[in-house]
Amino acid sequence: MKTISAIVLALLVLSIPVHAGDDDFKSVVKMIEQFYRVKHQGIPFLAKAGMKVGTTAAKIRGGEAKRIAEAGSIKLAVFEDQAFNGDFTKFRASLNGALNDTWMPLIQTLSGKGGEQNYIYLRNAGDKYNVLVITIEEREATVVQVTVSGKNLALLLKDPEGTGKSITEEATINDQE
Repeated sequence: MKTISAIVLALLVLSIPVHAGDDDFKSVVKMIEQFYRVKHQGIPFLAKAGMKVGTTAAKIRGGEAKRIAEAGSIKLAVFEDQAFNGDFTKFRASLNGALNDTWMPLIQTLSGKGGEQNYIYLRNAGDKYNVLVITIEEREATVVQVTVSGKNLALLLKDPEGTGKSITEEATINDQE
């Protein structure tokens, strides 16, 4: 049954149109800012350079980190120490309305305690796939967009929540190794 679901899901992903000029990542960040009246923190130039060094180190280190590093393209927005209060169902409806033309929702969860929200969307990007992971908690939020190979997409389909968390953790961790 899982194999059939994965095949159907993969076929749906392949049928999603790609709009090269769209910058849905920025739109999602602005939507969060407007809906929750918060502001994301910019990532300084040196931190962006550190992300490149981190992806190189991850490729050497291997394992899960290597799979994320193979993504090649990472966009990241971080919201820290801010209140994310509001009607979660209204936000989800707005988010889906903005993304459903070009993205396919894969996972959408809402925790009863603390109001943690998790969203994972997929989009075809030629021979690769874009994955958009949005995590909103009571006092912080993260938006990550990565480009993954078909092989890594298959891993995501096996464990969407676990891989989505790995993507977010790898993109936001400050590795001092």
